[in-house]
Amino acid sequence: MKKGSLILLLFISLHSNSQSVFGYWYGFANVKTNSSANNYLVEMILQPEKNYVKGILNYYFKNTYRSIQVKGNFNMATRQLSLYDIPVVYHGSAANFEVDCIMNMQAILKVAQAESVLAGSFVAMPDYRYTCADIKFKLTLNADISKKDSVLKAISEYKENYQVWQPTAADTVVAVNVIPRKVVNYVIEKEYAERQNEIVNEIEVESDSLRVDFYDNGEIDGDIISVFFNEKLIMFNQKLTHRSIHIDLVLDTARNNNEISMFAESLGLIPPNTALMRVHDGKKQYDIRLSSNMQKNATIRIKRKKN
Repeated sequence: MKKGSLILLLFISLHSNSQSVFGYWYGFANVKTNSSANNYLVEMILQPEKNYVKGILNYYFKNTYRSIQVKGNFNMATRQLSLYDIPVVYHGSAANFEVDCIMNMQAILKVAQAESVLAGSFVAMPDYRYTCADIKFKLTLNADISKKDSVLKAISEYKENYQVWQPTAADTVVAVNVIPRKVVNYVIEKEYAERQNEIVNEIEVESDSLRVDFYDNGEIDGDIISVFFNEKLIMFNQKLTHRSIHIDLVLDTARNNNEISMFAESLGLIPPNTALMRVHDGKKQYDIRLSSNMQKNATIRIKRKKN
């Protein structure tokens, strides 16, 4: 009888932990309107308490980094997470004049053997409803670093942060000038093929010739990347810093779409591997924030504008 009780208690404990939102969550949030599609890079650190959830929400949008404390509740029966009164940069803000939308976050926890996911939306408060569109997101649990001590330490040492970052003339000095040609590295090519290619953004360009620059997105922590162009390795083992890794690319006009993929060779000190990719087609500049890990490659799809 005692043995059966112990097994039952162990099962209940494991089942309870599997339904928790505790830990580090990473992913993307997107808002789509008739005129634009914008992408937020999101990290969340959550610690459930007895009757509520507290934690830290970090996100990048355009050239803004925001780190804020969040509070709410989690219903284990329905697996619904609710966080309240979150200031989110309005997707239509100008780079030099940003406006906040005050939003609530609603998500459903989905647990599977392969991964745990929080899927939902940031929804504007009533006063902002007619201006601020819903922002849909999907966040994946990083089980490898979701340790109790690290989560509690991150929350206890938290300091609110709001940074606006723009590369200066000194930052854009080219540290590495890469000539895009087929490179042979069988190990990286094999690992690249085994990972999922996730399309994180699509852009339309006016020129067949592009200038592409990679920078570390935030704190320089030792992220190392390789780059694939149309699934061919053109650069490997490059460390991201505040200085540009520069590549001149010529699009393959025989293809309907061209693709640039960022492959993470390491995650640095602060997972996941994040970068700012700047694409310039001679007339317009696109700043795209990328995040990749050991399961997914961040991929940008490029289309040539029709005259």
